[in-house]
Amino acid sequence: MKVTVDSKKGLKTNLKVFVDKKTIDEKVGVRLIELSKTVNIKGFRPGKVPADVLKRQFGKAVYGEVLEKILKETSAQALEEKKIKVAGQPKLDLKSYGEGKDLNYTLEIDELPSIKLKSLDTIKFTDYEIKVTEDETNKRIDDIAKNQNNFKDKNENEVASNGDLVIFDYNATIENKNFEGGEGKNTQIVLGKDLFIKGFDKQLLGVKKNQEKVIAATLPENYPKKEFANKKANFKCKIIAIKKAEAVKVDNQFAKNLGSKDLNDLKQLVTKQVQNQYKMNLDALSKENILNQIDKLHDVELPDNLIQQEITLISQGLKKEEFEKNKKESEKIAKKRIKLGLILNELGEKNNLKVEEQELKNEIQKQVQSIPGQQKQMLEYYQKNPSAVASLRGSIYEEKIINLIKQKSKKSKKTISLKEAEEIIKGDLHIKKQSQSINKTKEYKKDKKIDKSLKKKERIRKK
Repeated sequence: MKVTVDSKKGLKTNLKVFVDKKTIDEKVGVRLIELSKTVNIKGFRPGKVPADVLKRQFGKAVYGEVLEKILKETSAQALEEKKIKVAGQPKLDLKSYGEGKDLNYTLEIDELPSIKLKSLDTIKFTDYEIKVTEDETNKRIDDIAKNQNNFKDKNENEVASNGDLVIFDYNATIENKNFEGGEGKNTQIVLGKDLFIKGFDKQLLGVKKNQEKVIAATLPENYPKKEFANKKANFKCKIIAIKKAEAVKVDNQFAKNLGSKDLNDLKQLVTKQVQNQYKMNLDALSKENILNQIDKLHDVELPDNLIQQEITLISQGLKKEEFEKNKKESEKIAKKRIKLGLILNELGEKNNLKVEEQELKNEIQKQVQSIPGQQKQMLEYYQKNPSAVASLRGSIYEEKIINLIKQKSKKSKKTISLKEAEEIIKGDLHIKKQSQSINKTKEYKKDKKIDKSLKKKERIRKK
């Protein structure tokens, strides 16, 4: 085999590969000998079939099999010999081949760029610690208590009012005829929430226990049986019970009902949950800030084929007009993703970072345990979806690289209040919205075809 560089421009390289016919013929001969031991041909004993008979009968098929194997082996050897890191699948073009002939082909390759890593000691980030006051913890617990269902029966002579829980049986008809789904037992509605059928709640106001009442309502547009959607129905309701909401007393028993040892234990748990919730959001902002600094610090030439692949992924599901409208933004996002991916991967390789199998198993177990009652389904999901496992492995690997960057960067620790944490998170969202607005304005100014009238400006803004 002989490999030569035919041309090289930027990250695109063309290789010429030559394999002489003698090498190919030898491999074909070896394969024919292997075949002679297993093939059955009339008039010949197994293993005694002459080579010319085998070649006449199986020559073309064997040559095709051998050619495919040679192309696979030699193309891999060619890339290794020239020490080329490939970005995507190379394009192979057969120039000359055939039985009894030399093999000539070319490989058109998109190479991965050589990454020159910059020092990370200029990277800065803030590690936030969130201080939660006792009042804030108590407020969270009070909110939990308000959302607990705590209803007690009203007296039989008391009527239903907003906020009450009404329990009833019903039988509904459309044009005096029963219909599928038109019957319910022990149906429960909290009046005022309007969660059953629009306008149904209001008609139950003032009812008493054991009362019967007919309620007229229009079935919703998304009713399971489409033939009944938007139809007017009469619901004959029998009121079983009326219950009044009572404030939940926040005490040790309340805490135990939520799985804590006592109220003090619940407070500690809620405080930690609030801290973790905000810490996770602030860590995500710190990570984004670090990645933006990494992006600005490095100049990397990107393979065009990877950019196009990423744009395709980003634009999945978009209609043609939406794709064209968002093409520039999609390309910008694609380039940043690929660039950061290449830099982070180089950092990982240079520092021998790996994801151990046990780490992956631990993370899968963590994901499984995070959804109570559906552990079996989650475990089966990962067992049947290698791509999901690969994605999880990638997330663990990226997190390891981010932690490495943090270790080598300049960290400043800062303790902030819950209010300050909220302002930082809201501020980041505001900046992103402003950035999107500025980008739209720039595009608007560049478009010379846009009429300057106020009406058309308003239409563009709405879009």
